This record gives sequence, C-alpha cells and structure tokens, in this order.
Amino acid sequence: MDIIDVRAYTLSLPSVEECQPFGDDAVVYKVGGRMFMCYVLEHTERVAVKCNPDRAIALRDEHLSAITPAWHFNKRHWNDIYFERLPRKIVEREIRHSYLTVIRENVTPKALREELLAIARKSNIEDAEPIE
Repeated sequence: MDIIDVRAYTLSLPSVEECQPFGDDAVVYKVGGRMFMCYVLEHTERVAVKCNPDRAIALRDEHLSAITPAWHFNKRHWNDIYFERLPRKIVEREIRHSYLTVIRENVTPKALREELLAIARKSNIEDAEPIE
C-alpha cells in the first residue's frame, strides 16, 4: 500500500473532506469538520491517525516499528502508521477506527454526530475489534 492507496481508501469513506488548513505541506482529512488523519508531504511513508489511548499503546507494542506515537500530535491519542510496513487490512482498519472515533467523540452537535454515524452504518463502515 502506498500514499495514493491510503488517500483513495480514506476518500472512499462517507462525508470525508480533504483539506490543507496548516499550509501547503500537510494534507488533512476531516469528518464532520474534525480531523481524523493527516500526513506531511515530506513524509508520505506515514499517516497520523486518532486512536483510543489504550488501543494506541497496544498497537505500538504489537507493531514496534510500524506504529509509533504520532510526531507533533498528542501522543496519547494519535499514532503514526507506517503503511508500507503493514498489511493493507491493518492500515484500513486503523483509518476506519480513527474516522469512527472522531465521529463518536469529537463531532458536534449531537444531531450531526448521529447523522454521520447513521451514514457510516448504512455504508457498512465498522469499527475494529478492541485490542487487548
């Protein structure tokens, strides 16, 4: 999987917006106006994704050099995914987890959150199983 594949998969998720609010060197993906994924054009070997804090630690332990604390993000809630070092299934799973986590925890108002969750369910977008 390369950055083109990651981008295509991310944009295939319902209601995703691609933008560059931090300038020309970073690409951000949002749902409901909230960021769930980002990458810097100088470092297209990795993307930062939001993650449940316990899951973030477990993933880092399980995938030592392929999933690390995200550079320039809150390390408790964000992981860098080195997607070329991981199976496509895991990369897509973590992008979906980030997408759904942001909808559930960060999108407001509640009516928009519920609308986006309904769209995700209708599109069969499912979250990953908990990692222990």
